[in-house]
Amino acid sequence: MYESQLWPTKSDVAVLIYLLYIVTLMASANAGAVVGEFEQLVLIALLRLGNGAFGAAIHREIVARAGRDITPGAVYVTLDRLEAKRMVCSYIGTPSRQRGGRRRKHYLLDTAGQRALLRAYRTFLAMIGGLQREFDALAVSLSPRGTPLRPTYSRTQW
Repeated sequence: MYESQLWPTKSDVAVLIYLLYIVTLMASANAGAVVGEFEQLVLIALLRLGNGAFGAAIHREIVARAGRDITPGAVYVTLDRLEAKRMVCSYIGTPSRQRGGRRRKHYLLDTAGQRALLRAYRTFLAMIGGLQREFDALAVSLSPRGTPLRPTYSRTQW
């Protein structure tokens, strides 16, 4: 006949310790989460525009500065993903007459997003350190004649 145990066995305790280890490891890995290239662009645009920026402005900033032909939907999906990672947070603004009484969703760069962006920036700087001549040579060899090697941007372009 089957008897219930009051105390867990050694193997039960070992399994629980292992599961606790995995959960702790995953939590610490998420704290230093790596962001992809497009996520970096979205975070940089949000940093540049300041807290409270909305999706359409973030989209315009990326298109103007990165020269990418992206859809606004890609920005919103990425913002949702970054919000799930707790790198950005959002709030719904007040309704405006210009938008027909609709509310606008605004985004804020959270601490985890700031850390991830700073880590990506420092990693990029460490990787390109000392390669200025090589990048200049690449720019000269790859740019069509008559185009500037270093594009300049201003807010009046968009």
